Amino acid sequence: MFTRRAFGRASFGAATALLISRAASTHADTAEGKFAIMKTEDEWKKVLTPEQFNVLRKHGTERAGSSPLDKTYDPGMYNCAACDLPLFSSDTKFNSGTGWPSFFKPLDNAVGPTSDRSFFMTRTEVHCSRCGGHLGHVFDDGPKPTGQRYCMNGVSLKFVPKATG
Repeated sequence: MFTRRAFGRASFGAATALLISRAASTHADTAEGKFAIMKTEDEWKKVLTPEQFNVLRKHGTERAGSSPLDKTYDPGMYNCAACDLPLFSSDTKFNSGTGWPSFFKPLDNAVGPTSDRSFFMTRTEVHCSRCGGHLGHVFDDGPKPTGQRYCMNGVSLKFVPKATG
């Protein structure tokens, strides 16, 4: 028997699936832009771990608190894990308490924003400017001097310690 409640559940499930698939297609459209480094999905799968591929190429999000880079405060650079482009200096890193590595400013011309309208909200997504890899999101609740919080997936980053001596 098909009740109104069952119809409501089925309608909500179908609408949610449609929204998620539309968000995924929007992400795919932005990720297929022209970047200096372009690879096929199979080529990316050969150079990235499954978790990196999910975040960088499929716009996934790692579990909060799962990245050791969240608690790394040594001097150095945070590069794109996909193409090794320097993205953030450790001088701009701060403890946001969110469970993800956070920065108040990227390096010049290192990242680019796109609009993310998935999951019933609008956020500004951050991508590597060289390979288009999804890094995380930027919010307007960060510290001075910028007031921005670049909330990055640690798996999308590679920490390169500052050379000593």
